[in-house]
Amino acid sequence: MKIKLSLIFIAIISYFNGISQNKAKHNDLPIIGTWELISATSTQKDSTFSTFDPKVKMIKIINPDHFAFFVHDLTMGKEPNPKFSAGAGRYTLVNDTYTEYLEYFSNRAWENNKFEFKVSIKNDTLIQQGVEKVEKLGVDRIITEKYKRIKK
Repeated sequence: MKIKLSLIFIAIISYFNGISQNKAKHNDLPIIGTWELISATSTQKDSTFSTFDPKVKMIKIINPDHFAFFVHDLTMGKEPNPKFSAGAGRYTLVNDTYTEYLEYFSNRAWENNKFEFKVSIKNDTLIQQGVEKVEKLGVDRIITEKYKRIKK
């Protein structure tokens, strides 16, 4: 009986130790942090154009299992059509494939969609490129976004 209890105890400790090691590895991912958008382009059919607006600030926050982003104008809402949007959800990262599962967004038609990107990080710059496709909105484009890490 003591041997069985000892084995069960060892199994439980091993299980939780494995979870904490996986969590620690995930916490060390270089993608985790706070990022500010510094450039953005969109390609539709044969046309590529900048979608970056220097009058708007976008911040993306990535923690070990979720992401969130916020966009707002820099005029403190004093322009005729103030800009604000926000979204969040879960993500997965497998090698260089970063997949966002958009669960919440200020434009509800975008919710419950999956967006897959290839990502790379060089120094303090995160680059993500992939397809944004939302059939019910007629959106089907390739986007490339560059972010700069916000340091503490």
